[in-house]
Amino acid sequence: MGCCLRRLQLLSTCVAFSLGASVGTWKGTIGNWSMFIWCFCFVVTLINLIVELCELEDHFPFSWDNFLITCNCYSALLCLSASIIYPTTYIQFLPDSRYRDRTITSTAFSCLAFVAYAMEVAWTRAQPNMITGYMATVPGLLKGLETIVACVIFVFISSPYLYLHQPALVWCVAVYSICFLLSSVALLLNLGKCDNRLPVPFPIFQVVLTLLSVLLYATALVLWPLYQFNQKFGGQPQRSSDVSCSDRLTSLVCTWNQRLAVASLTAINLLIYVTDLVFSVHLDFVSG
Repeated sequence: MGCCLRRLQLLSTCVAFSLGASVGTWKGTIGNWSMFIWCFCFVVTLINLIVELCELEDHFPFSWDNFLITCNCYSALLCLSASIIYPTTYIQFLPDSRYRDRTITSTAFSCLAFVAYAMEVAWTRAQPNMITGYMATVPGLLKGLETIVACVIFVFISSPYLYLHQPALVWCVAVYSICFLLSSVALLLNLGKCDNRLPVPFPIFQVVLTLLSVLLYATALVLWPLYQFNQKFGGQPQRSSDVSCSDRLTSLVCTWNQRLAVASLTAINLLIYVTDLVFSVHLDFVSG
């Protein structure tokens, strides 16, 4: 079952990447993100398949099962993000043509890759006597989502002119970076089995980090829309006022759309952090 799913993952990511390359997806920053995801997932899955076919799992100094389920969870989340971002930034701007058909097909195979990775995670967890990796738990998935949404935000704010003109917007970028690092630290400590080396209990450490991230993201949720869309603070309240949005370039996302995407992703990630905080408090302090 696992071998069949990995072959499906290889096929779907390869087709999605190939079709994306045929329509020039790599020309835009947002398109580069999707292309990177499909290529990265294909390479990682291929390496994992070769390792298992050659029975080299025992040669690694870490638990291969935990590593594999971590890769599959991250690949599923990455393919899910590509399946959402790619069509919303390309398909709606393409005229009816063979390029549009290829883009739609590429999106369909990206969704198929997500399903294949999710199915392998579920199948692995269903195995008897299987030690579930941290990424396959609810806290692990939430932490993975937090880092991936932050990466997507970084893609949309890759142009410095979106925020360098206002100190408040620079603060928002700092918030995204700080919270990404905090989530990554918590994730790496769990995956590396180093959570017991901290001077404080890890549940308390994790709750404090998540609470700090919630407070920081709350400021970004207020400041980013205020300074990007409020005319009193130099923002552009209407999309029609942005000249870059009138060109309807298929390989680039106009500035106003990037600002709106970052505002939406900020709200989404704040919701994920709040869910993570509530779940961690209930799991470690209320239930315990």
